[in-house]
Amino acid sequence: MIELDGLERRFGERVALRGITVQVPERATLAVLGPNGAGKTTLLRVLAGLLRPHAGSATVLGAKLPDERWRVHGKVGFLGHDPLLYRELSGRENLAYHARLHDVDGGRVDELLAAVGMDGRADEPLRDLSRGMVQRLAVARAILHDPPLLLLDEPRSHLDPAVGEALEPLIGRDSGRTRVLVSHDVDGALAESDLALGLRGGLQLFAGRAGADEARELYR
Repeated sequence: MIELDGLERRFGERVALRGITVQVPERATLAVLGPNGAGKTTLLRVLAGLLRPHAGSATVLGAKLPDERWRVHGKVGFLGHDPLLYRELSGRENLAYHARLHDVDGGRVDELLAAVGMDGRADEPLRDLSRGMVQRLAVARAILHDPPLLLLDEPRSHLDPAVGEALEPLIGRDSGRTRVLVSHDVDGALAESDLALGLRGGLQLFAGRAGADEARELYR
């Protein structure tokens, strides 16, 4: 599903990622760990086709990035810090808009509003909702088009534990999707992943199976 070989991404003179090499099989979960500024979010944005790699190679769902980015359009679900929703629109209106973008039947909107527990407040503008409620709608947006690959940046932020657990069938390990999961929760991320990628300062310190002690060293 994902093959990276010597991936590099720069911002001007600053190297955000260098030498990233990892393979993620279908339906596996890759945990991406590291302190702030390690390059985790940059990596997700490269995989989503939002940033161009400057060196090395990146293949996602069989498509070479960035030249074949069009081949992964509609096959990736991206859940980042920005919910990518319009504050002046309601949750239902936001999801309906994204459904039209992906040519998804409108019935899917109602289905997901119920699945994330937002059917009762679906017609209120986002500006009137709590951050946790907006995060639930962002989860619905990310999986609206039933993508085989999920890119998740701290997906449980702003969610209480009960809500986070309720969303597990949608974005969790048992969702049947390939996942790249960015998290600061070392123990939790390792428990729900098959592989781990450790980053610090844009450099890859380990890739593959990792223990909790090795992962915690990233933050010291």
